[in-house]
Amino acid sequence: MTRYASMACAFGLLILGVAGGVVAAEAPAGWRAGVARRDITPSEPVPMWGYAARRAALSEGTLDPLLATALVLETGGRKLALVSLDLGRGPSEESLQAIRARIGEEAGIRASFIAGSHTHHGPVVELADRPGRGRGRFDAVLRYQEHLQEQIAAAVIEADRNRRPVRMAVGVEPIEGFNRNRHSEVQPPPVDRDLAVMRLDDPDTGTLAVVVNFAAHPTILDSSDMRFSADYIGALRDTVEGELGGLVLFLQGAVGDMAPAMDGRSGHVEYGEALGREVVRIARNLPARDAGPASLAFREERLSFRARIDVRNPLARTALGLTFFPELVANYFDEYAEGVRPRLSVALLDTDVAMVGVSAEVFCAHAIRLKERARVPHVFFFGMCNGYHQYLPTIEAVAEGGYGTEPPVAPAELGAGERVADTALIWIYAMLGRPRRSALEGLMGME
Repeated sequence: MTRYASMACAFGLLILGVAGGVVAAEAPAGWRAGVARRDITPSEPVPMWGYAARRAALSEGTLDPLLATALVLETGGRKLALVSLDLGRGPSEESLQAIRARIGEEAGIRASFIAGSHTHHGPVVELADRPGRGRGRFDAVLRYQEHLQEQIAAAVIEADRNRRPVRMAVGVEPIEGFNRNRHSEVQPPPVDRDLAVMRLDDPDTGTLAVVVNFAAHPTILDSSDMRFSADYIGALRDTVEGELGGLVLFLQGAVGDMAPAMDGRSGHVEYGEALGREVVRIARNLPARDAGPASLAFREERLSFRARIDVRNPLARTALGLTFFPELVANYFDEYAEGVRPRLSVALLDTDVAMVGVSAEVFCAHAIRLKERARVPHVFFFGMCNGYHQYLPTIEAVAEGGYGTEPPVAPAELGAGERVADTALIWIYAMLGRPRRSALEGLMGME
């Protein structure tokens, strides 16, 4: 760490320690980490997430198991949980709050990224135990949601108990031939090719965990297949764990307009294995950091935007209910009654690793620009994180039109994605302590 970076970190953490809604490590310490995993495959047939044409059709068994993998990082008594879920989205708001309450009470964890991989072969998880919202018709989904909450919280708590000293290695490398822009016809279209990898090593036993961040829709399996599957992520995980050991957490990137590029590969297993080999290659070449002082800062808020769809209009509810199914649409409309409120979560580790989580399918140009502007060596961008608020396209994408840019799947007002990314950028710079004092106080809402 350079002398400037050390001074910036110290100043940033001093300010962040007294700002509302921020968790910051106050004393120098090394990193400790623990991991744990749970099987979250539904045991009963339930509607599947991801394709409107399925409507409320029930699942028909399991191709490969769905997993929840938890990692807890701790330094100076402050903790951050990362949870990778083989689900289409992050947990519903009610489930998220229940999970966070439990891990806060039992493990003292106040900061977390709980994210879905975005597989389109997982279960629906956003119904509610109320008439017209799921109760009665979809009681199996409600039972599953309770089970899911329990398994996620249990995995995080176990990971916390498993904490031990670790050394961290981080790298980001662009790779070719694995993703493409499925939306834009502008040439060349934006494509986020960054494959971000964090390897955590136990000095005594070797690799403890590998965090993988990449942007490509897990939609290689055909929509007509009604079996549960992690899609390509299962094969990626098996490949990396088989080569390096430890547990792999895959956290999906800014995937709104990013499709997998098959490049001659025949299916989801071959694609996942090939991407897994890229992860192994990068991870093996990453030098572990010297043991020494570590730092952690975290901030989270729900931002608010006008909805581009009238949730009070019964005709809109009926029309969308015919496209998807009524109970699912009713829950979405309840969520948007006071506008679209995506959750933004930002963590800064050791001044050179930023993690940004957004509860939406974010178009890749938002992540690309944020990485360019943040001036942090390593940026991990997580979509479908801590909730789900559908698409956040760029202004240019909305002007171009096409799927993912218009209501109902992109309900937030025009420019919402830009404001989310700009807010993340402001928080990162504030955590680094780079604005002058008066500007920093204004950005952080301090008196």
